[in-house]
Amino acid sequence: MSYLDPEFESRERRSARRGPLLVALAALVPGALLGWVVYEAVGGGGSPRAGVSASAFSRTSAAASSPVRSASATLFASPVADAKGAAVAGSGPLAGKVIVIDPGHNQGNFQHPTEINRQVDIGTNWKECDATGTSTKAGYTEADFTLDMAHRLGTLLEQQGATVKLTRDGDTPPWGPCVTERAQIGNEAHADAAISIHADDSAEGDRGFHVILPGTVHAGAADTRPIVGPSRDLGARVADFFLRETGEPPSNYVGEGTGFVTRTDLGGLNLSTVPKVFIECGNMRDSKDSALLAYGAWRQKAAQGLFEGIADFLNR
Repeated sequence: MSYLDPEFESRERRSARRGPLLVALAALVPGALLGWVVYEAVGGGGSPRAGVSASAFSRTSAAASSPVRSASATLFASPVADAKGAAVAGSGPLAGKVIVIDPGHNQGNFQHPTEINRQVDIGTNWKECDATGTSTKAGYTEADFTLDMAHRLGTLLEQQGATVKLTRDGDTPPWGPCVTERAQIGNEAHADAAISIHADDSAEGDRGFHVILPGTVHAGAADTRPIVGPSRDLGARVADFFLRETGEPPSNYVGEGTGFVTRTDLGGLNLSTVPKVFIECGNMRDSKDSALLAYGAWRQKAAQGLFEGIADFLNR
C-alpha cells in the first residue's frame, strides 16, 4: 500500500467418478504434482537481482518446515461469505488457536471505484472503504502478492494445528472488503492474533520492511487500549523472525531504521479488539525490493518468518 494513500484493506468437495476416470486421474496426478513442485522450487519463476544484508533484532527459535502452496489455490473458506468458515484445523502445538490473515487490497478494486471510495467510520475519522494497492513496475500487483503470502502463511499455520481465517480469498468478495469489515472478521473470530499483509508504494531507493503497530485510540467505535500492548509484542516477534528468514532490512525511509511505525489512522487497527499488526514486506516500486517480492522462493521465506513470529507470540 502507499504509505500516504488511504488504507487498504469453500471449496466444495466433490465425489470422484468411478471406473476409467479414476485410472486416468491416478496416472495424471503424480506428473502434475511433480511439475508443480519443480516450478515452486525455483520460486515460481524469476530470480532476485540483488542480495540483502541482515541487521539488528535477535531472538532464538526453532525453524519450522516450509512447504509451498500455489497462489491460485482457494483452500480457505471465505470468511466474507461465512464469517465462521475456516480451514479444517488439525492437531499440533497451535491447536485451538485462531489466526486471521488479512491479504491487503483486492484484485477487483480497480473495477469498483464507487464502492471502495465510499466513506466509512474508523473511530478517529471517516476514510475510504478500501484502496487499490500498488504494483511493481513490471505489473505484479500488491493484491496478488498479499493473497499469495496469505496462502503460504496459512498453510504453515494449519500444519501446526491452527484454525486460519482469511478476510478475502480468490474472487470472493469481488472488491474490498472495507477496512471496517476486515477488522470485524478478526473480532468476530475472537482471533488470538491477526495480521494484515501489504507491500509499500514509495520511491526508488526506499527499501526494507516495516511493521505497523496500533497507537492508543479511544474515540467512537475505536478503543485500542486493550490491544496496544499485546500487538506490540506480536509486532516485535514478527519483525524479528521476518528479518532473520528473509534478510530484508528494516525500512530506510520510515521508522528511523527500527522497522516499526505506530499509527492511529488505520481502520483495520483502530477497530480491532484482538492483537493485530500490519506488515509492509518491502517497497514494490524499488527495483531491488520488487525483485524479491516477485520471487516465489523469497515469498516462502517471508511466510516462514511471519509464521515463526506469530507462533512465538502464541506460545509465549
